[in-house]
Amino acid sequence: MRIVLTYRVKEIIYTLQGEGFHSGRPAVLCRFAGCNLWTGREQDRATAICRFCDTDILGTDGSGGGQFQSVEDLVASISSKWPPGRQQRERRFVVCTGGEPLLQLDEPLVEGLHKAGFRVAVETNGTLAVPNGVDWVCVSPKAGADLVVRSGQELKLVFPQESVDPGIFESFSFENFYLQPMAQGNLERNTRLAIGYCLRHPRWKLSVQIHKILGIQ
Repeated sequence: MRIVLTYRVKEIIYTLQGEGFHSGRPAVLCRFAGCNLWTGREQDRATAICRFCDTDILGTDGSGGGQFQSVEDLVASISSKWPPGRQQRERRFVVCTGGEPLLQLDEPLVEGLHKAGFRVAVETNGTLAVPNGVDWVCVSPKAGADLVVRSGQELKLVFPQESVDPGIFESFSFENFYLQPMAQGNLERNTRLAIGYCLRHPRWKLSVQIHKILGIQ
């Protein structure tokens, strides 16, 4: 069991999930700092494995972010973002993302979130093992990165990526397959390409980043 002594979190916000299967669902977004495919520094982008990330993953200075010394402290901070009331508690949902959340998300934290009534989702690049107990696993493969996680509830591929054929993932054990147009570069062109691929390959569904369209976090 991996145990993290200090959790470094960029931001914790209550919002609507902006993409993929749970698009539009109220959720607490816990964005962990750091990634194993890019440092987050612009001077390192050209040599990074993932060069198209548009997320700020440096530091712990975002809304609700910080360094949390215990599971209890981080769970309390996440819980404080959810609306009060018994009915609202029954719908608690947290999305652990990054950066790469599996550098830090461990079994004690998953257990602590479950005890607080949360269903736990993770959005990962799939290069690190998922701790036991996670309720929803979403993998977003990156070109040049070896996948360790080949099963889960959702595979969401940013498209197009050079030398990546979506068809290579169809033998993996995921319940849902999504193409998400790459925001960097020509978004309109990338969206047309993703739509065309989904129409030709009906196993795939289109994921649109509604939070960017609506201007929410």
